[in-house]
Amino acid sequence: MNRYQLYENIKRKKTFLCVGLDTDMRKIPAHLITATEDNPIFAFNRAIIDATAPYCVALKLNTAFYESAGTDGLRQLSQSVSYVRENYPDLFIIADAKRGDIGNTSEMYARAVFEHDDFDAVTVAPYMGEDSVKPFLRAGKWAILLALTSNAGSQDFQMTVDADGERLFEKVLRVSKEWADEDSMMYVAGATQGKLLADVRRIVPNHFLLVPGVGAQSGNLAEVVQYGMNTHCGLLVNSSRQIIYADNTERFADAASAEAEKVQREMAKFL
Repeated sequence: MNRYQLYENIKRKKTFLCVGLDTDMRKIPAHLITATEDNPIFAFNRAIIDATAPYCVALKLNTAFYESAGTDGLRQLSQSVSYVRENYPDLFIIADAKRGDIGNTSEMYARAVFEHDDFDAVTVAPYMGEDSVKPFLRAGKWAILLALTSNAGSQDFQMTVDADGERLFEKVLRVSKEWADEDSMMYVAGATQGKLLADVRRIVPNHFLLVPGVGAQSGNLAEVVQYGMNTHCGLLVNSSRQIIYADNTERFADAASAEAEKVQREMAKFL
């Protein structure tokens, strides 16, 4: 899926919502664990996917939540990706894996997310440089580089200023945009960073930004739009816990649907 196709989906559905499937076995409604003993993660994901698909254009699966459940978790991760491909082919699927290693290892990581599991994109840490990112730059696939993240610890390194007055996140953006064009690279820019999104846009005006931090992390959607949106929207705003754990009873999917629809309506105003 290229950026124009992604933008067409955004226009058609009037949303730039990405639903984060950070599926935690400890938070899955109890009735699912009892009724679907072998596949509770997949059962939960399938219900959430069905409930939120009309209101989002992307799904982000954080691989750590599946790895923590061992081989069963990874099997259900693959089931979830296959289910989306078969039933909602217009959804953009992101592996939030934050990979990044020497070239040969990155090549194996790329095979895992793009060949074993048919993800559209994977999040990548850029700090080992170009050769650690290039294996993820495949035709029709995307690398999403960490640039300006939403966590408090982002201040430790990303805001470090060099002798020329350039902050580290700015250098990451400036250098890495030479590695690939806007059709194969995106950037993570946290919603909690607010006005700093304007500094991101100054360097990468045309790239899509994956923006976590709206919802449970208290990022402000209006501020994200003000400083981060470009003429082709250029935003995938992620919400995870606020949507998928809106309710923990047998009505959890209905609650997730209602929460996603509420976000979609707000986003439609900005579009």
